[in-house]
Amino acid sequence: MKLPSKSNYLLPYLRREGKTISLAFSCTIGFTIFWPILAWLAGRMAQYVGEGDINSIIYFAGIAAIVFLLRGVVQYGQDTLMAKAALQISLDLRKLVYSHLQSLSLNYFQLAKTGDLAYRLTEDIDRIGEVINKIFQQFIPSILQLIVVLGYMVYINWRLTIATFIVAPIMAVLITLFGAQLLELTRKSQNRVSNLSALVTEVFSGIRLVQAFTAEEYEINRFALEAENNRKSKLSAEKIKALQFVVVGFLEAMSVIFLFFLGAWQISEQNMTGTDFVSYIAAVALLIDPISVTTNNYNEFKQGQASIERIYELLEIQPLIIEKSDAIELSNINGLVEYRNVSFAYNPDQPVLTNINLTARQSEVIALVGTSGAGKSTIINLLPRFYDVISGEILIDNINIKDVTIKSLRQQIGIVPQDTNLFSGTIAENIAFGITNFDIQDVEKAAKIANAHQFISTLTQGYYTYVGERGISLSGGQRQRIAIARAIFLNPKILILDEATSSLDSESETLVQEALERIMEQRTVFVIAHRLATVRKASKILVLEQGIIVESGNHEQLLEQQGRYARFHAQQFLNR
Repeated sequence: MKLPSKSNYLLPYLRREGKTISLAFSCTIGFTIFWPILAWLAGRMAQYVGEGDINSIIYFAGIAAIVFLLRGVVQYGQDTLMAKAALQISLDLRKLVYSHLQSLSLNYFQLAKTGDLAYRLTEDIDRIGEVINKIFQQFIPSILQLIVVLGYMVYINWRLTIATFIVAPIMAVLITLFGAQLLELTRKSQNRVSNLSALVTEVFSGIRLVQAFTAEEYEINRFALEAENNRKSKLSAEKIKALQFVVVGFLEAMSVIFLFFLGAWQISEQNMTGTDFVSYIAAVALLIDPISVTTNNYNEFKQGQASIERIYELLEIQPLIIEKSDAIELSNINGLVEYRNVSFAYNPDQPVLTNINLTARQSEVIALVGTSGAGKSTIINLLPRFYDVISGEILIDNINIKDVTIKSLRQQIGIVPQDTNLFSGTIAENIAFGITNFDIQDVEKAAKIANAHQFISTLTQGYYTYVGERGISLSGGQRQRIAIARAIFLNPKILILDEATSSLDSESETLVQEALERIMEQRTVFVIAHRLATVRKASKILVLEQGIIVESGNHEQLLEQQGRYARFHAQQFLNR
């Protein structure tokens, strides 16, 4: 995906909402026209107040009421139309970023902070939407108001207007200086908030471990430190903003005092009347609000710029797994899997797999055993292209997996992980994960094969029971059987079992093992296991050590070799 430069990154989204923004801008023009009319009415009413002319005051008061009413109507149109456009842009941007994150490779998420990603998807994008809204809802109307009202002021008395502008350059320079400092402080503050969010996500995800190790005080101290850093960053930004308001407010007050002095001088010179001066003062009063809005918006624009940069930073990250433009669909496979001279490394100077060769046919069970870090999970992760090989190739039915679409490849592979991830929703939705319109009978069929139907049926709402985030309301064995049902529901030709029974009690393990043996039929199966009891029936057992296959054979053959597998077996069974 080619990205535009940062300066015009939002332009495509603005163009997409061009019709709505144009209508809002039309309302803005109408809204702006009423400002000099109000200043003129103020002068006329002041004149008749001085003369005590009640009828004229009532007449002009009625006109003023109509002007305020019409101005309110067009202001409502401006505000609602721009809110609609800004919210739609935020939605489009949020969907783009979320979709982009979904396309990134696993290696990115292994390093990224979940809390930081959540902050960028929510707070940063909301801030961008707010800035867009304020540009068209407040900033541009304020600029137009300044232009129109200043034009009216020049019309009344150009000498007085020129004198009024003596302090304007000073204010502009000060606002620019404050804005530059505020941008830097905002970047630091947003990074601090991201760190705080990441810490909260990390700790609450592992709250059981925190409590088990009585590390509550330790985590509270970590949180307090991050919160304090966040407070300091925000306080620094608020101090800059507060100082800006004081300085600009002082200059505004001095300008008004100076204005009265000059006005008296112009009246004495008979260059303007008292009525004109009242109208002029009303016009100056109408400038205070747009100047204040422009100043505040400038600060918020700087904060929004930091958010845009953070979002742009995410979108610049490109996935490592790239699908070919002419990739074909992988369908109706038999399940023949071949690794040919496959080597892989997460880091160039640290090889994880070296010259791996293996063949797995339909109805064969290939078991991978070895110590932690031997490369078992890496071999498996290469098959669905979570990572790409450094050299060599992986084929399914003699087709290189790099030549097929990623979606069609992964649809042929069912995975039952060691740590089962269930998502917020019903049990049925978790079993049919990724499919919106599913047949509940197909869900029940998969659950029966996975030995999950019986316990699901005892739940109050059966398959429509809400399991909560990460399936916390279910036992480990229940979650694992749902994971098996989820894999069965896809009816894949290739099945990966990653330590599927390692963390279960004996009763749950028996039920899960029965389900696994049932679903292995007519499928190509890869099993990762530390418990050798789960791989005795495997067609072939591969023993890995430091990324190399050092032994290969079935259970009996490997025991006869008296090698590493035999030693593993002795450690687990003979020394009990």
